[in-house]
Amino acid sequence: MKQGRMAWRLAALLLMLPMAAGAQGVRIVGEHLPPSSMMEGNVVVGRETMKVREIMARAGIGYAIELLPWKRAYAQALREPDTCIFSTSRTQEREALFRWIGPLNEAEWVLYGLAERRLALRTLDDARGLVIGTVLGDARDDYLRQRGLNVAPVTQEWLNPQKLLLGRIDLWAVGMAVGSKPFLGKEWEGKVVPLLTFNRVQTYLACNKQLPEAQAAAMQRAAAAMRRDGSMAREQLR
Repeated sequence: MKQGRMAWRLAALLLMLPMAAGAQGVRIVGEHLPPSSMMEGNVVVGRETMKVREIMARAGIGYAIELLPWKRAYAQALREPDTCIFSTSRTQEREALFRWIGPLNEAEWVLYGLAERRLALRTLDDARGLVIGTVLGDARDDYLRQRGLNVAPVTQEWLNPQKLLLGRIDLWAVGMAVGSKPFLGKEWEGKVVPLLTFNRVQTYLACNKQLPEAQAAAMQRAAAAMRRDGSMAREQLR
């Protein structure tokens, strides 16, 4: 039923794209991170993906969207004009690097560990000496490095739970929408437990600084309208 609703909504958004005829297209990149962004056949879908698609449809701007490894996607958004990346944590270190469209969501950064180890963490200092799985180039990776924590980055998030279950890392730094249950139905559900929430951030569609101001303004107006009419929150529940 949920897949049917998503397919119908995606078709409706795609039908709105002719509004953008003649407008300069925007390239949007993200990473494979279900349920926020993933492939369904040859189409990129997911909760955050649908928000981005609706922003672009309401703004009347043509676009193409694809999923890449995070570090590659982030580098392209920094380097290539008319390129945006989602969902990007808005941090002080990144503030001057992008035009920010959103927010799309609020996220918690949480350290997870194996339930059987019964680790107890009260602060990040308690994690010193432990190996933390991160994603290369991710904001959580940067945050923990800057504080002197021992990180073991991978290029794809899905590798971290495997490494945790095999004992190759002690902790896994996870970013998740506030109130979500990202491991529901996964094979490691119950084996991997939250130990410490160490930060809260808002996530955005982050666009190259050379994106035309008029386009960025139209996209931000669309995002603001979605927050006002409740459609941004509704997408989070799908």
